[in-house]
Amino acid sequence: MQAIDQKLLRDFRRLWVQAIAIAMVLGCGVAILLTSIGMYDALSETRSAYYERNRFAHVFAHAKRAPVSLLSEISQIEGVLSVEARISGGAILDIPGRVRTAVGQILSYPEDAQPVLNVPLLVTGRFPDPVALDEIVVNAPFAEANGFTPGDSFSANLSGQKRELTIVGTALSPEFVYTIGPGALMPDNESFGIIWMSERAAAAAFDMTGAFNELALALATGVQPAPVIDTLDDLLEPYGGLGAYDRTDQVSDAFLDAELKQLRGMALILPPIFFAISGFLVSMVMSRIIALERSEIGLLKAIGYSDTEICLHYLMLAGLIAVVGVLVGWIAGTLLARTLAWQYAQFFNFPYVIFRVSYWVYAAAGLAALATTSLGASQAALKAARLAPAIAMQPPAPPNFKRSIIDRAMARMRLSQSTTMILRSLLRWPLRSFLTSLGLALAVASVIASLFMNDALDVIVDLAFFQTNRQDAILLFADDVPESALEDIRRLPGVLQAESQQFHAAKLRNGHLEKRVAVEARRPGADLSRVLDTDGNPLTAPPGGLLLSERLARQLGVEDGGLVEVEFLTGKRETHNLYVTGVVKQHLGLGAYVDLEYINSIFRQAPQFSTANVTLDDSQIEALHKEIKEIPRLTGIIEMTVNRRSFQDTIEENILVMNTVYIVIALLITVGVTYNAARIQLSERARELASLRILGFGRGEVSYILVGELMLIALIAQPFGWLIGAWIAQAMTNAFTSDLYAIPLVLKLHTFATGSLVVLCASFASAMVVRRRLDRLDLVAVMKTRE
Repeated sequence: MQAIDQKLLRDFRRLWVQAIAIAMVLGCGVAILLTSIGMYDALSETRSAYYERNRFAHVFAHAKRAPVSLLSEISQIEGVLSVEARISGGAILDIPGRVRTAVGQILSYPEDAQPVLNVPLLVTGRFPDPVALDEIVVNAPFAEANGFTPGDSFSANLSGQKRELTIVGTALSPEFVYTIGPGALMPDNESFGIIWMSERAAAAAFDMTGAFNELALALATGVQPAPVIDTLDDLLEPYGGLGAYDRTDQVSDAFLDAELKQLRGMALILPPIFFAISGFLVSMVMSRIIALERSEIGLLKAIGYSDTEICLHYLMLAGLIAVVGVLVGWIAGTLLARTLAWQYAQFFNFPYVIFRVSYWVYAAAGLAALATTSLGASQAALKAARLAPAIAMQPPAPPNFKRSIIDRAMARMRLSQSTTMILRSLLRWPLRSFLTSLGLALAVASVIASLFMNDALDVIVDLAFFQTNRQDAILLFADDVPESALEDIRRLPGVLQAESQQFHAAKLRNGHLEKRVAVEARRPGADLSRVLDTDGNPLTAPPGGLLLSERLARQLGVEDGGLVEVEFLTGKRETHNLYVTGVVKQHLGLGAYVDLEYINSIFRQAPQFSTANVTLDDSQIEALHKEIKEIPRLTGIIEMTVNRRSFQDTIEENILVMNTVYIVIALLITVGVTYNAARIQLSERARELASLRILGFGRGEVSYILVGELMLIALIAQPFGWLIGAWIAQAMTNAFTSDLYAIPLVLKLHTFATGSLVVLCASFASAMVVRRRLDRLDLVAVMKTRE
């Protein structure tokens, strides 16, 4: 081993604390990159494998009642590989020992063989006997939440007939990786379940003998779904077709796709921040090392080492730091990605997880880390290589000093000598002070970027559950019922208020732009389910008018006053041109709202509704649930309190994990930046600070110079951190926005205050650790050091 290599190892051992501080920051960037890409790949590959093995359909369609004879014609559509027809319907469930009502989605299971598409994966037990009318299979999460095992039973209200159903098995399906009930915001496995029963039993329950109301199609490779959907819509239109759609609009897959989009956004936004900070820290440390080792560089050159060898020597020192950071990041990223992938698999009801992070991801993360540290060290290494031996053996020339207007201002302010020294040090090295401040600003930004989500979700919950949707429950009916039925609902136990509402599947068009949504119709002055403007005032769509959510209006390229073509897929199935009379903010879903009376008039129908919004007397909840279990055409009930609690619990759990990660990240950044800056300050100014001690300055006064300068830099960093944090928060809201939800940008004072407090406290703690070294300085030895 050559002498220069031995020096490399000695330098690394001497700087191991600083090296570890830098490596931890760098490791965070590598770990987050591996975690986000690892989870993305795991979910993406698991989804692909699950969909392929269990033959998840490409196109879905619903109809009122279509004959089985139509299937032969559908199978002849160009590009269609296979067709699966089935019977579907909703049912109110009466579970033993449970007061509150549960809801089930009934799906028929073929009698002669397993389904062609959307094949359920049996978890326990067996599938229903084709001739047994009371045997069912339920989805595994529903069974687990209610403690069901094969052999257990419960009652179901099937089209007005109460039937006792016996569970013979549990299963998972690629169609329900995200099992969410109609009208719900979050999965509630205890209150909503998927139920497979024999085709014969389902046909008898919903009067579908020789008919179907749901359809799934698999397409040949490379076939575009749009032409198939158009042809399918034409065939199903006489039978009450509600408009076919491809798998990207299938609810379960859409939620999963939105999560994958978030992971992609996290991989693009966060790792570059850590790599940039690491490069900056390496640059700081390497510049100081070279300044302190001028004489050693001169000696190395004098005994024959070339400029290239000197440059590579310092680049290799930076490379060793990068190697430690990469190893830490690889280990932490792999463990974190594997753990989170399993958690995601449980949340999305996958039967297995395919976790395999490609080697190129490890290589890319490692190369990014090495490139970052090499780039940070390159300027200092090139400076060392350019030093001539004779110049290197001499002390560096002192910096030029001119008395500026700032010095005269400080003199007039009669600042203490210690404070004046702090300010002069910042002005003497403005670039280094700015970069140190920028590093701490990024730490502040990482806290702000996590904490703003708390306030954003509070806004979503307040708007969704307390301002727009103020009902206690929503009653869902299989078909539209006469308006007179609202009086019967008002007479139910515990019902205080009841308001009617309709939902209509429709295609909205503006030129070549089209979007399939559910149009909501409500009466003017509705109090329980409202549409609000940006100031929180209720809005009502006038007859012939249409209110659109901002995201929907943007996707259709239409503004307030624009004309939209609305093709209704229900009722008379007519197309009408409606003017956009308002654009509203909405964070959940894509909303389109019209007047209920206007809908009844253009459909030329008597007043009717499909859902009822109600407020309840909590003391009579038990009596209400007992009563609604007997209502014939009721297919579901959504309790908004339960929905809200489920939404908040799920979100808070995710936010807690995210906040913890971001705050740990901020602490690592702060410690890495502050500790390295303090060590560099101490090594540069050791002789100066020792001189002050000899001249009579106390330990506190000398410590104030070191710690005060660092804390002043930290204070300067705060406004930059607030601006960068706001920018990152904005980037996150843009990256996480989808058709399903949009996260509002909500930045409050306490968020900025918390970010500043975390970073300032961590900065002070790091500076105090280095201050202990100042107390242990050997004044005589320091004063003997040659300048």
